[in-house]
Amino acid sequence: MRKLVAILAFFAFAACSKTEHDPEQNLYFPPNGNAIWETVSPEELGWDTDKIPDLLTLLETNGTRAFIVLKDGKIVIEAYFGKTIIGNNNFNSSSYWYWASAGKTLTAMLTGIAQQEGFLSIQDKTSEYLGENWTSLNADKENLITIRHQLTMTTGLDDGVADNHDFSAENLLYKADAGTRWAYHNAPYTLLDQVIENAVGKSFDEYFNEKIATKIGLDGFWQWINNDHVYFSNARSMARFGLLVLNKGSWNDVAVVSDKTFFNEMVNTSQNLNKSYGYLWWLNGKESYRAPMSQLVFPWTISPNAPSDLITGLGKNGQFVSVVPSKNLVMVRMGESPDDVPVPFFFHDEIWKKLKLIVK
Repeated sequence: MRKLVAILAFFAFAACSKTEHDPEQNLYFPPNGNAIWETVSPEELGWDTDKIPDLLTLLETNGTRAFIVLKDGKIVIEAYFGKTIIGNNNFNSSSYWYWASAGKTLTAMLTGIAQQEGFLSIQDKTSEYLGENWTSLNADKENLITIRHQLTMTTGLDDGVADNHDFSAENLLYKADAGTRWAYHNAPYTLLDQVIENAVGKSFDEYFNEKIATKIGLDGFWQWINNDHVYFSNARSMARFGLLVLNKGSWNDVAVVSDKTFFNEMVNTSQNLNKSYGYLWWLNGKESYRAPMSQLVFPWTISPNAPSDLITGLGKNGQFVSVVPSKNLVMVRMGESPDDVPVPFFFHDEIWKKLKLIVK
């Protein structure tokens, strides 16, 4: 068992005026630029505190580094385990960790912002922003691919190549017409960075910091790791983003995403090939789903133990940012791999199996 170096469970005793069955109530938003974040105790919420140790044991024994649960925007549970990536420092609320593919959700939102500002339309051909011959396809097939196909993993490009993270033109091969096949393919997704850069006329990182990070107080940075553009932040920043999504794209009274049509499309089924996928978000409560690296259709929901309206960003080795509108909940997990599955759906569900015994 990995040594537990810190478990911070916050127990605040201010009266809570919010109710479980009123998801449209006001949310708390932590101020930007400091460590202040209001808390509320599990006891005050009527949660089953006897079950919390079992949850923390599950997290600790499966390589978790950070875990946060928000209710109505306030911290209810916050726990840290183990060491930082570099050095021997204990992991804590200031420590950085990678989002892996959970960061795709950040790119999805930034694409929507670029559209609402008139720089692009997701119905546009990708070649309008990347130029001709950005793939190895002939012009007719290449021009079928739109930004929306990149957002929905339906470009039709072959994900079975030796390195499906490689976005060079010679590695982007035809498999099917765009819109006719769903496949979890990293390379076309990563090229959304260049689409946004060429559309807005500034670097992806600069535009992201301007339109999202500074508005909601994210403490993080983008880093290229081989062919992947990966976001790193502390766990509270991931929780801030989850809170932004819980409030439908607004941070307190600031509309980060004012295009509500895009926001609603992003967090709902985007095509019929994988009903559990929106715009780079995974959706619970659907009748079936396809998993990365597979063309099998699994006839059940992605997380049977979680609320049916849960939406989640899922990343390699178990990076999770999950949002449950019906309960005003946000759950964040960062850490090492709990199993050998590329995207740990089962571990995500195991967390919710424990959480549903706690949350009342």
